Amino acid sequence: MSWTNLAMNGRILIVDDAMENIQILHQLLREEHDVLFALSGEKALEIAHNQLPDLILLDAVMPGMDGYAVCNALRESAILSAIPVIFVTALNQPEDETRALEAGAVDFITKPFNAAVVRARVRSQLTIKRQADAMRELSLTDTLTGVANRRSFNDTMDSEWRRCARDGVPMALIMADIDHFKDYNDTYGHQAGDLCLQQVSAALRRCAVRPPDLLARYGGEEFIILLPQETRDGAEVVAQRILDEVRALEIAHARSSAGPHVTVSLGMASVMPTEGMDPSALIRAADALLYRAKQTGRDRYCAWEGE
Repeated sequence: MSWTNLAMNGRILIVDDAMENIQILHQLLREEHDVLFALSGEKALEIAHNQLPDLILLDAVMPGMDGYAVCNALRESAILSAIPVIFVTALNQPEDETRALEAGAVDFITKPFNAAVVRARVRSQLTIKRQADAMRELSLTDTLTGVANRRSFNDTMDSEWRRCARDGVPMALIMADIDHFKDYNDTYGHQAGDLCLQQVSAALRRCAVRPPDLLARYGGEEFIILLPQETRDGAEVVAQRILDEVRALEIAHARSSAGPHVTVSLGMASVMPTEGMDPSALIRAADALLYRAKQTGRDRYCAWEGE
């Protein structure tokens, strides 16, 4: 996909208290983009949370919550802070533009505007955002398996732990290790080993299917599955499904003590997070249970529930 194509078919939120201004911009952009609109700052934030637009065109002067307050609120949100904002306003003084940029806007267009200029600036900002999104995705993805990497897991673990503690809901964690993977590599070669990792990760992905679930490659042949808002019983169902999915692959492994095919060992821990608890304790518990699963025969899971 070319960078030019990245600028097409964006989801754009237009925020203005005057419907006629919204209609003008809608006519200008609707052929290339999906266009949403809001008539107030408060409604704009609601739509942004629900629809996650790629770009926001924002008026500065509105009753109630003005454009500057909207921009500040966007920048303070972990979810919305990466959405670029272009001010489109009748204000035309240098101090107005300075204030907009200091609030976090990426561009400033004055009314009346030139249609070609608006289109060009919208395309430019969409391209920049999608390049940044692509680079961020690469930095958080394991290149071999396509699942999240350890950095992505650490970031998500921290944020989900805080959310579960705030909402008073449980969290579960499963650590998975491919049994005798070094022997598999030594027997079948590293190319076969890479393929095995890809097949196993795909099987794990089929088991972590809820929106908050995260599968990550934790290192080497080790994977970790984060299950926010999941009870011990629910996590045990996931663990058993993982064992079954990997067995069903029937990848031959002549040097495994667990059987003729590739298998995994799992450690599963669950807890009710609180603000004073250390999230790494849950990881250590799952790791210890993974070790126990290996010591007691492999191709199984061991489970624990924290107090």
